[in-house]
Amino acid sequence: MEAQTGPHQAGHIQVGAKVGRVRWVVVALLFAATAINYIDRQMIGVLKPTLAANFHWSETDFAAIVFWFQVAYAIGYLSFGKVVDALGARLGYTIAIIIWTVSHMAHGFATGLVSFALARFGLGIGESGNFPAGIRAVTDWFPQRERAFAIGVFNAGANVGAIITPLLVPLLVLWFDWRMAFFVTGLFGIAWMVAWWLLYRHPEQHSRLSAAELAWIRQDPADPVQPIGWARLLTVRETWAYALGKFLIDPIWWFFLFWLPGYLFTRYNLDLKSFGLPLAAIYLISDLGSIAGGWLSSRLIKAGRTPNVARKLTMLICAVCVLPIWFVQGVDSMWWAVLIIGLATAAHQAFSANLYTLPSDVFPRGAVGSVVGIGGTVGAFGGMGMALFAGYILDATHSYEVLFAICASAYLVALAVVHALSPRLAPVRIEA
Repeated sequence: MEAQTGPHQAGHIQVGAKVGRVRWVVVALLFAATAINYIDRQMIGVLKPTLAANFHWSETDFAAIVFWFQVAYAIGYLSFGKVVDALGARLGYTIAIIIWTVSHMAHGFATGLVSFALARFGLGIGESGNFPAGIRAVTDWFPQRERAFAIGVFNAGANVGAIITPLLVPLLVLWFDWRMAFFVTGLFGIAWMVAWWLLYRHPEQHSRLSAAELAWIRQDPADPVQPIGWARLLTVRETWAYALGKFLIDPIWWFFLFWLPGYLFTRYNLDLKSFGLPLAAIYLISDLGSIAGGWLSSRLIKAGRTPNVARKLTMLICAVCVLPIWFVQGVDSMWWAVLIIGLATAAHQAFSANLYTLPSDVFPRGAVGSVVGIGGTVGAFGGMGMALFAGYILDATHSYEVLFAICASAYLVALAVVHALSPRLAPVRIEA
C-alpha cells in the first residue's frame, strides 16, 4: 500500500470494490467549458452575414479578423501549456476563462475591423487555455485506458456549443441586436467559472473522492510530474508527431467553424432565420463523432489492442470518412450536403479526440501541458495560413472547390505524418 498523499490513501484496486464517478463530474465541467468556449468562438461565423453587411467586409477582411484570433491562439496556447503545468488545471483554467469572457463581451463594443480584430485577439489568448487545462485535468483524473473516451466526451462540448450558437444567436439578434448577443452569452462563462472554482480539486485533495476511485485513477505506473522544458521537448520526435498532426487538421476545423455558416448562407440562399437548423444538424452529427472516436479506441484497448493500434486504426477510419466532402459543392440538395459535411466534421472530431490523447499516452505527466501547448501553437500557425488562403481564394474564385479538396485530403496526410514520426507510440523517456 502506498503512503498517504492527501485525504485519501491510494492503493491497489480491490476486486468487487465500487469505483465512484467523481471523475465524470470533472468531465461534465470540462464539457460545459468547451461548449461555452465554442459558443464564444463561433459567434463571429454565425454573425458573419450580418456583420459583413453592416460593416461592408470582404472575404479578405473577414479572414483578417480570423487571422488575428489565430495569432493570439498560437501565442496563448504555448503560454498556457506552461501555465497549466506550473499552476495546475484549477487555477490555469480560471485565468483562461476570465480572459476569454471579458474579451468575448468586448465584441459588443466593437465599431469596425480593427476593434473586432482586437477583441478576437483577446478571445484567442483566453480560449487557448481551454484544451491544455482540460487535457491536464483528464491526465490527472483518468487512467490511460479511459483518457481517449474522457477527452472525446469533453471535446464533444465543442459541437454542443456549435449546435447552440446558430440556434440561440439569431434569436438574440432578432430579439435585441448583435451587440446584446455578445453580452448575454458572456454570462455563461461567468457562471461556469464560479462552478469550477467551487467544485474542482486535484484528486488527492478532493474530499468526495473514494479510495477505490483514487486507486482506479492511479492504476498506471507512476511517472514524473516535474515540468520539462520546451527546448528538450522540441528535440523529441513524438512532440512533432503531435504538433504536425495538429498543423494539418486544425486549419480544417477552423475553416468548418468560421466559413460553413457563410457557405450555407450563400450556396443554399438561406437567411438568419433559416440557416441555423442545418448548421446545428451538422454539429449534432459532429458530437456523435467526437464521442464515438474516443469510445472506439478505448474499446480496442480494452479488447487487448495496444494504444498504438487503437489510436491509429480509429484515425484511419476517420480519415476515410472525410473524403466525400471533396465533392460537396456539387450537391444541390441542402440536406444531402448537410449529411456529407456532418460526416466530415464528425470524423474530424473523432480523429482529433485520438490525436489529443497522444501526449498523455507517450509523455510523462509533467510534460503533457507543454506538448499540448506546442501542438496547439503549431496548429494555430496552420490556421493562420488557412484563414488568409480561404479569404484570397473566395474573393478570387467565389468557389469553395479548392478548399474542400484540402479538407478531404488533410487527415490521411496527418495520419501518415504521425505514423512516420512515432510508428509505435512508445512512451518517451526524457530527463527534466
